[in-house]
Amino acid sequence: MAQVLKKKKRPFRWHIVVFLAPAVLVYTMIMILPLAETLRLSFFQKDPISQAVSYVGLENYLRLFFDPYWVGPFLNALGNNFYFFIIHMLVQNPIGVLIAALLSMFHLPGKKLYRTAIFMPTLLSFVIVGFVWKLMLSPLWGVSKGLMRDVGLGQFFMPFLGREETALTTLALISVWQFVGIPMMLIYAALLSIPEEVIEAAECDGVTGFAQFFKIKLILILPTIGIISILTFVGNFNAFDLIYTTQGPLAGPNFSTDLLGTILYRTFYGQQTQPGDPNMGAAIATMMFFIILAGVAIYLFFIQRKLTRYEM
Repeated sequence: MAQVLKKKKRPFRWHIVVFLAPAVLVYTMIMILPLAETLRLSFFQKDPISQAVSYVGLENYLRLFFDPYWVGPFLNALGNNFYFFIIHMLVQNPIGVLIAALLSMFHLPGKKLYRTAIFMPTLLSFVIVGFVWKLMLSPLWGVSKGLMRDVGLGQFFMPFLGREETALTTLALISVWQFVGIPMMLIYAALLSIPEEVIEAAECDGVTGFAQFFKIKLILILPTIGIISILTFVGNFNAFDLIYTTQGPLAGPNFSTDLLGTILYRTFYGQQTQPGDPNMGAAIATMMFFIILAGVAIYLFFIQRKLTRYEM
């Protein structure tokens, strides 16, 4: 009898398939199929005269990395993207951690108002943010010149978005201003989730204030900081809207604010004298995908394993 029960197979749980099918279908339609089509397009090329499409294998990728016409702009955009990401890592995330620590450690009057005010810009459209900051920083009618003069910094004013040396840094800081609320809220939630027993034990040992934060709390929220870092990486290497809104598709001045997203846009759709080339655009999009995939893989297989040691 026992052997008969052992041989009896479990019934297949069809309800799991039924409930998962809509999500899988939607994900396949809006993610998997476009990604597969982009990869397929990158292996073809259209003749500009006959309009005939032919399979060229890896030729588009070889042109992207070895053709002087493509390699210079692509590497410039890639370098700008890394710079854009580093600014966010060194400015946005530490500020978010600092604000979250202050809000969790001190009973400030109007704490909820501060959290709301800092988080509100993340809800704004890129178009609104870009247009407003472009108006504010304008040397002709912007308010930034007068504000800097009122606080004694008038001699440092310059057309921040109009100079190659400052344009990308200015846009990165604008992006930091818009999205600093996201790491703040995630870190704040992580700090609130730390068990009270741990805090009480630290206070019994005389560890309080900032010493308690750096010696105990910061270590416990390292996994959350790691998640924020990888989200920052993915978001920055997909950046496009803010640059397009403020500097246009040419990412001026002189392509100093060009990112992978803007060079993809110009390549795929064309701009001014540059004709659109969907196949080369697909090659650039595929490289963006593999760059992001490599960053996420490094995080998951090397960094995340170390950070999970500190999880409760």
